[in-house]
Amino acid sequence: MSGARLMSGALLVVDAPSLLYRAFFALPDSIKGEDGKPVNALLGSVNLILQEIEEHEPRAVAICFGAEAATYRVELHAGYHADRPEMPAELEAQWRRARSFYEAFGWTVAEHQTLEADDLLGSFAEAEQAAGRRALLLTGDRDMFQCASEQVTVLYVSTGVKGAQEVGPGEVRSRYGIDPAQVPDFIALRGDPSDGIPGAKGVGEKTAADLLREHGSLERVLDQAIRIQKPKLRTTLVESADELRAFKRMATLQDAEIERPPDRPTDWAGAAKAAAELGMKKLAERLTAKA
Repeated sequence: MSGARLMSGALLVVDAPSLLYRAFFALPDSIKGEDGKPVNALLGSVNLILQEIEEHEPRAVAICFGAEAATYRVELHAGYHADRPEMPAELEAQWRRARSFYEAFGWTVAEHQTLEADDLLGSFAEAEQAAGRRALLLTGDRDMFQCASEQVTVLYVSTGVKGAQEVGPGEVRSRYGIDPAQVPDFIALRGDPSDGIPGAKGVGEKTAADLLREHGSLERVLDQAIRIQKPKLRTTLVESADELRAFKRMATLQDAEIERPPDRPTDWAGAAKAAAELGMKKLAERLTAKA
């Protein structure tokens, strides 16, 4: 799948927090609008989205926002997202303008108060699959690899790489040695420092993948833990079984009960006007040419 042009007509679903943060730290804050305030996050995130629109010609674009930390995840583990720094003031100011800016492009913006943007991405993917359609998930979060399927491709954005990498089931297996459906089990065992999920003490990627290839799921790993030959690993799994089950639930995307957006092309004229109003002259010129 990697490197091949995907069929048009898919829904492009965007992890807005991931792209805004990535663009904010990747581009200099000397990129400013007419009011003298930075617009680097807005400009950078839009450029990333436009690149994928040009590449894949989606039927519509859905932009996802959500809570910084889902309520139920914090209730399961107090350390979830606990060590993340406060949002920089310069980014917060752009965040407040992001929704109206994205909507000027004709893109659907979806928000949730108690679930995270990840959950919305997964929900849109499920809805498209149920309708027999394709979905493209644009994100810099590897947790979304759990959504990869024949109908859902993760467009993974990483630092220092131009364009998004297409990640399907084959790429997940090559990278981790597990199937996409096993990603939450894998995260529970290995942990995820960026999210504040500790995982099983002393268990890294290789051990986590080996356990899942042998047993199939976290639940079966824990059921068979008492029979594991390595004493330290056996003790860890037996004594932390309840925690590990909670970590898997935290890593599993939840249904945000969204509706599929209608087919809707990008409004190039509206986008050009919004870009010009923010002082993004070069972007406005590009969009005007498309209009």
